[in-house]
Amino acid sequence: MGRNHARVISESDRAQLAVVVDPVEQVGKALADQHIAPWRPDLDELDDVDAVVIAASTEHHYGIAMHVIRAGKPLLVEKPVCPSLEQTAEVLSAAERGGVPIMCGLLERFNPAVLTARRMIRDPLYIRADRHSPYAPRIKTGVAWDLLVHDVDLITQLFGGVDPQSVRADLGFFHPGSAADAEDVAEVGMRFANGVGTASASRLGQRKLRAMTVQMLDAMVEIDLLRRGVTLYRHTTINEDVPGGAGFRQVTEMEVPEVTGREPLSSQLDRFLDLVDGTVDADEERVSILPAHRIIEAATRAKTLSAAV
Repeated sequence: MGRNHARVISESDRAQLAVVVDPVEQVGKALADQHIAPWRPDLDELDDVDAVVIAASTEHHYGIAMHVIRAGKPLLVEKPVCPSLEQTAEVLSAAERGGVPIMCGLLERFNPAVLTARRMIRDPLYIRADRHSPYAPRIKTGVAWDLLVHDVDLITQLFGGVDPQSVRADLGFFHPGSAADAEDVAEVGMRFANGVGTASASRLGQRKLRAMTVQMLDAMVEIDLLRRGVTLYRHTTINEDVPGGAGFRQVTEMEVPEVTGREPLSSQLDRFLDLVDGTVDADEERVSILPAHRIIEAATRAKTLSAAV
C-alpha cells in the first residue's frame, strides 16, 4: 500500500510527495527515486512535511501514529488504526487532545460501486458481505482486522454510522502457517436498531471475492466491490383476470447503472487533503473510525461466543 500511496500522492495536483520513510534502504530509496523524492530511514524529522500517510505493517501503526501526533501533523493511517481497540482508542484520544486531524484508510468507502449503490439504498433491513481471498503468508494479523474491518465499516455506514446493539462471532483457526491467535475465517453477525448485518472473511478461498447484498422491503442491491458493478432488483407479482379464473405473473426487474469514478485511493487522498485544509469536520471523521474497530474487537474477543459491543 505504501507504493500505491506514493504513486497517488505524486500524481495529485493538490499534494507533493515530500519524503519516503522506510527503514529498509533498498525498498525505501528505490520508491523515493521512482517518484523523485528524498528517502529517510526514520521519522525523526517532520518539520518539513504538512501531513503523513502511515502504510507500515499494522503492528507498527501505534508507535508511528503517536510520534506523528506528538509532532502535530495530520495523519492518514492504513486500516486498522491499530490491531486492538485499546491502542486505537488511545491514538484517537491523543489526536483529539492535540487537535490533530486523523483519518483511517477504510478504502471501500470510496469504491465507485459503493458510492453508486448508496444513492440507490433506502432503509436497509438486511446486509450481507463476503470478502474471501487466497492465503497470504506475509499478513500476520487475522482476517478480522485485515479484511473484515472493511465490510463491517460499510455495514455500519449503511445503517447510519451507529454501533450495533449486539455482535456475535464465529472464528476459525485452520492454516498451519498462521499465528496461533490469527484467525483464518471470521463470520460476524450484527444487530442494529433498524436491521441485521452479517459479514464473512476468509483467507482459505482460492479466488478473491468482494461482494455485498443489501435487502430492503421492496428492492435488493447487489454490489461487486472487486469488479465495481451494481445491480438493483425489484420483484413484483401482478394479478390478472384470466378467463375461467384468476391468474398472476411474477416479474423481476433489474437496473444496472453505469458505475464511473476515480480510483478509490485518489478519492481517499482528496478527502484527506480536505481534512488537512479544514474543509472536512475533523471530529466527525475521527468519530466515524471507531464503530468498525469496536465490532472487530468484540468479534475477536468473543472467539466463538456472542458478545455485546
